[in-house]
Amino acid sequence: NNPPSFLSTLQPQLCPHPKFPRAMLHYVVLINKQGKVRLTKWFEPYTHEQRDSIIRDLCNLVLPRSWDMCNMVDWKGTKLVYKRFASLYFVGAIDRQDNELMMLELIQMYVEALDLYFGNVCELDLIFHFDRAYYILGELLLSGDLQETSKHALVETQRRSDAIAEKKPEFGKPR
Repeated sequence: NNPPSFLSTLQPQLCPHPKFPRAMLHYVVLINKQGKVRLTKWFEPYTHEQRDSIIRDLCNLVLPRSWDMCNMVDWKGTKLVYKRFASLYFVGAIDRQDNELMMLELIQMYVEALDLYFGNVCELDLIFHFDRAYYILGELLLSGDLQETSKHALVETQRRSDAIAEKKPEFGKPR
């Protein structure tokens, strides 16, 4: 009898279900001070009713908190980590055993990447260029796990994508 390998002993902790590995993040939501949702990214399957309920609860939990309160809230088996930048709240839900500071750093890196791309990013940039904000978030996170750690690489891939899009003619217009 061979003893179990190191990876096989970790398997139950890393992946509670063999077909659906656990992601670091459950979702990321950007909300303004009035409770309007500006961006959502879901890394687990939720119904529309569940998503609406989560967003409503996030607004009730995060928005009324004062600036001197902790940026972490235990909520329904997860930990909500949020940070406010100007009029936007960046909220991420992680498992209770995950590192809150890692989530705060991830939020900070995303904001810095947006700031680098847009040049002093504001809420209007996210409203009118939501596709670019989603693209940068998609490059940063893959299935709820951190994929890219360089904000310059994130912005560079978005700029290359923009350059390719500018070269393509619009649909229906002659060349």
